[in-house]
Amino acid sequence: MNYSSKLIEEAVNAFSSLPGIGKKSALRLTLQLLKRDVNEVEQFANAFVKMRSQMQYCLTCHNISDTFICEICNNKNRDASLICVVADFRDVVAIESTNQFKGLYHVLGGLISPMDGIAPSDLNIHTLIERAANSDTQEIIMALSATMEGDTTNFFIYKKLKDIDVKISAISRGVSVGNELEYTDEITLGRSILQRTPYENSLMR
Repeated sequence: MNYSSKLIEEAVNAFSSLPGIGKKSALRLTLQLLKRDVNEVEQFANAFVKMRSQMQYCLTCHNISDTFICEICNNKNRDASLICVVADFRDVVAIESTNQFKGLYHVLGGLISPMDGIAPSDLNIHTLIERAANSDTQEIIMALSATMEGDTTNFFIYKKLKDIDVKISAISRGVSVGNELEYTDEITLGRSILQRTPYENSLMR
């Protein structure tokens, strides 16, 4: 595309650097912002700067948080005996939207994937083991995607946890193989959590 303005071109390039946004969509977004009041655009831009500079990760569960300990971990009404293991923040959002899970979370920060150079040491697994060994923890729920990477990570964690006196379960296969949790509808995901089964059962398939 040829632009009559370098400022427009820079804005379009900035938007199109985001995944899933092509040049045409980036141009539409840029022109939409151009129609807005200057103060409104400044607030829009500042929201991202503030997010990037002030965002941190919960010291307990590694979820994205505004404070050292996230709101979920700080909520005394949550069931601290249940820890749901997920890959990233998007999975927390997906599960929370079901309103079916009232325990805590543990965000791994990804999945084991040798092809992508992601090893167990790159993930928040050691802190999960520490939390599992805590006497307050009664059940670890594996809620990773039904993919090769998800299954590999599940099995690795299972081996690390099997000597700890804690129940290990997995969400039911209502979430079809190959699906990511964030794309699963709320009803299916909610049922998969409620109908979770002992992880050992998945090893017998």
